[in-house]
Formats: sequence, structure tokens, C-alpha cells
Amino acid sequence: MSPTKKKEKKERGIGLHGFMVVLSLIMIMPFMWMVLTSLKTLAEVGDPDWLPASFQWENYLEVFQVIPFMRFMSNSLVVAGWVTLLQVITSAMAAFSFARLEWPGRDRVFFLYLGTMMLPGLVMIIPNFQIMVKFGLVDSYLGLILPMAFTAFGTFLMRQFMLGIPKALDEAAEIDGASKWQVFWTVILPLSRPGLVTLAIFTFIGNFQSFMWPLVMTKSVDKSTLPVGLLLFDSERGQATHLLMAGVTMSVVPLIIVFVILQRQLISGIQLGGVKG
Repeated sequence: MSPTKKKEKKERGIGLHGFMVVLSLIMIMPFMWMVLTSLKTLAEVGDPDWLPASFQWENYLEVFQVIPFMRFMSNSLVVAGWVTLLQVITSAMAAFSFARLEWPGRDRVFFLYLGTMMLPGLVMIIPNFQIMVKFGLVDSYLGLILPMAFTAFGTFLMRQFMLGIPKALDEAAEIDGASKWQVFWTVILPLSRPGLVTLAIFTFIGNFQSFMWPLVMTKSVDKSTLPVGLLLFDSERGQATHLLMAGVTMSVVPLIIVFVILQRQLISGIQLGGVKG
């Protein structure tokens, strides 16, 4: 490569990195505003200056005094944890049926099932709520968890992973006397680990910060999740924006921890999920 081309390539690389840095700063600005606002007094919230006159760390302690923050946090963790576990199990089992088993009308049923992804989530709230009312599950953990335990997206994602696993492994296991369940549990499921981790991360984050369904389903403070519980700042303290931002900042911390710990598995799962063998 000639010196001129090397220089041009280097300049393009510098320009691309500079563009990515600027884009990253733009994307992180709302988060920085949230954190800095959480350290202001209520009077300073409307000021154009981003930095507070003095950092009000006591805002974070006041959050625990005004609302049962830990109760809301534990509710969110319980709901998101159970929904994640159930979605991973049901999606893996459904995907195994669609990807590895042969039965009449399999592909038609799969595409019909996949078509439910086209329905807006708000459309499903009313029928789901009516079902929960009929079974007496309003304002309960089961009511928050069960409707979210099944997902076409998770089934599609896991199916793509399982299609990339050679079918010769199934045949070898069946020759050794393994049943369909044993093939699923001992062969396919371990090899689908990147997909399972990816689905678990997406599901946990999505349900931990879910707002609309918990808002509809919960009637009492004891069953409220964190996004719904933070609304108490508006109803009990007026526009307590500084405390609201402090609560939101603390609610984001578990999601950041989950992402940092599992980011390698997430990236690996996304890459492998896009390749069909």
C-alpha cells in the first residue's frame, strides 16, 4: 500500500472515530442530565446550568423516606426474574418444536405465531386484563407475570439458534436411545446457551422497566413495581423532579450491572443468532 493510501485510510479512521465519539456524547447527554438533576435542589431544576451549586447527595436518602423504594425494587426484581425464567423455558421448548421436530403444518403455525409480533402491545392489554379479572389475578404477582411468560420474539430468536445446530447431533443421540426430551435437554439446550443468555438479558431489561402493564394491573402500593412506584413523587410531592431523577438513577443501576456482566455473552449471542447453519 502506498504512503498516500495509508494516509487516506488513517484519516478516514480518525474521522470515523471522531464521529463515533460525538455520537456517543450526544447519546449519553440525557443520562448525564438525569444524574446531575438528581443532585440539585428543587429550585435549581429549572436552571439552564447543568451543574448544581452544591451536590445534594441527601436527595438519594430522601427517596427512601418518601416512598418504599426497596419494596418497589424487590417487586420489579421478582416480576422481571420470573418472567425471564418462564420466557426462556417456554421459548426454548417452542423453538425446539418448530426447529427440530417434524409435524404437519409446522411452518404455517410458526408464521401464524410470528404474526402476533405485528400486534401493538397496547392492543393486547384489554383482553389480557379481562382474562386476569376473570381468574381473580388483578393486583397480584401472578397477574403481572403470567401474561408476559410467552413471547413470539423469544421463540423466533431461539429457533434461529437451533436451526444453526447440525441435525446430525439429534440423529446420533436418538441412535444411542435418547428420547426427544433428552435430545432437547442434553444436546440442543446446552448448545443454545448464547441464545438463552441473549433472550434472558432482553427479557429482564424489558420487564424490569415495563410501565404500562404494571400500571394497569396493580392497585396497591405493595404490588407496585419500580416504574409505577416512582409516580408517587408526582402525586404526593408535586413536581419533585430532583427526587424523581434520583429514584430513576437508582433504578437504572441494576440494568447497567446486568449489561456489564453479560455484555460478552450478549454480543456473542446476537452475532450467532444472525447466522443460520
